[in-house]
Amino acid sequence: MKSLILLTRPHQWIKNAFIFMPMFFGGALTNMTSLVSTLIAFFAYSFAASSIYCYNDIIDVEDDRRHSVKCKRPIASGKITIGQGYAIMLLMFSLSMAMVYTLSDRATDLGCVIAAYYVLDIAYCRLLKHYAIVDVCVLSFGFVLRIIAGSAATGIVPSHWLVLMTFLLTLLLGFAKRRDDVIRMMKTGEAPRHNTHRYNLAFINQSVTITAAVTVVCYIMYTISPELLARTNSEYIYLTTIFVLLGLLRYIQLAEVDDATGDPTKLLYKDHFLQVVIFLWVLSYVFILYGDKVLG
Repeated sequence: MKSLILLTRPHQWIKNAFIFMPMFFGGALTNMTSLVSTLIAFFAYSFAASSIYCYNDIIDVEDDRRHSVKCKRPIASGKITIGQGYAIMLLMFSLSMAMVYTLSDRATDLGCVIAAYYVLDIAYCRLLKHYAIVDVCVLSFGFVLRIIAGSAATGIVPSHWLVLMTFLLTLLLGFAKRRDDVIRMMKTGEAPRHNTHRYNLAFINQSVTITAAVTVVCYIMYTISPELLARTNSEYIYLTTIFVLLGLLRYIQLAEVDDATGDPTKLLYKDHFLQVVIFLWVLSYVFILYGDKVLG
C-alpha cells in the first residue's frame, strides 16, 4: 500500500488547487453547486495526474535507477513491477473518467480538458521533456489547463489576467526546479535530465528574475483592472500585492541562497514563511470578496 501511495503521489495533488481559482476569484465560493462541481473536477484531475505519474515512472525507470533520490521510487526500486505500474495507471485514469461523468451536463467540457492534459503529458514524458525551455513551458501550460478545468466544471470564465499569471508563476517555479538539476549536475558530474546540459545557473537565475518581475507587474495590472474593480466593488485589492511580492522573494531566496527548490510541492509543505504568506493572501481575498456575505 505504501508503494502504491508513493507511485500515485497524492501529495502532488495540491497542484490541482488551481482548479478552484475560477470559482474563488469569480466570487462563487459560497455557491454549493459550483463548489461541488469544482471538487469533482479536482479529484478527476488528480486521478488523471496520478495516472501520468505512473506512466512517467515507467518510462524513466532506467534513468531513475541511476538517480541518487529517484532510485527509491516504487518502480525503479522494484517494489512495483512495470506490469503493475501499467495496471495502476489504467485504474487511475478510469477513476478520473468516472468522476468526470458524474457532472452530467458539464462532463464533456471537463472530459475534453482532462484529455488534452493527458495527451500533452504523455507527449511530455515521451518527447517534449528532452527540450530545454519547451519542457518548462509545457509544465506551465498544464497549470493553465487546471484553470480551464475549473472553468469547464463551473461555467465561470476566468480573467485573462488570471490565466496569464498562472502561466508566469508556474514558469518561475519550473525554472527554479531546473536550477536544482543544474546544481546536482555540478556536484555529481551527471545530468539528472537529458536536457540539463542546455541550462546553467546564469541563464536560470536571469530567467527566474525576469519571470518574477513580469509576474508581479501582471498581478498589479490585475488588481487595478476595471473588470475586477467592478466585480468586487473594492479599491484595496492592490494591497494584496504585498503578499505576492513576499512570497516570490522568499521562493527566490530559497532557490538562490539555500539551493532548496528541487520539489516546489514539498517546499510548500515545509516552509512556514511561505505557508503564512499564502494564508494571509487567501485570507485577504476572502475578506475582500466574501466579507459582506460572511458578515451579513
